[in-house]
Amino acid sequence: MSDDFEDVLHAVGPRLRALRRHRGLTLAEVAGTTGVSESTLSRLESGQRRAGLELLLPLARAYRVPLDDLVGAPRSGDPRVHLTPIHRHGMTFVPLSRRPGGMQAYKMIIPSSDHPPEPDHQTHDGHEWLYVLHGHLRLVLGEHDLVLPAGEAAEFDTSLPHWLGSADGKAVELLILFGQQGERAHLRARAARD
Repeated sequence: MSDDFEDVLHAVGPRLRALRRHRGLTLAEVAGTTGVSESTLSRLESGQRRAGLELLLPLARAYRVPLDDLVGAPRSGDPRVHLTPIHRHGMTFVPLSRRPGGMQAYKMIIPSSDHPPEPDHQTHDGHEWLYVLHGHLRLVLGEHDLVLPAGEAAEFDTSLPHWLGSADGKAVELLILFGQQGERAHLRARAARD
């Protein structure tokens, strides 16, 4: 066996003893909960007996800890998504997807303002779909000047002059799906043929 494996096995006993003592339990109390004899528990903690799954599983249940904690397994990584906001034109864009090319997803936050900016139309290649989560979005699209409340969506070709802002000076939050190559954000399902 490798030295790393042996080191892990030798560290189990002291870890078990520290956990039991931290919980304020006696060997007899742990034996009564797990069905593992006091002598076996004592030998495990002192390193005189090697820990196997048949012993570690009931101990993990009794101490209410993951098995990984008993053997000191390395953490597999933080499952949380750490998003890095992008700040442009006074707005915040939080990328929700990381796939290069193709469809991109963002949460966009337009902050409240006592003096909302005048529309500054932009154009670029692509296709955009948006859904208002909170607030009232002002969407200026070509000749159209629209107000979308929470729960409404819009879809447009971004080669048309467009501008997004707050309709009432209050904060607005929305989801945006953007396809740089002009991909549309949704497909219409067709009924299955019999």
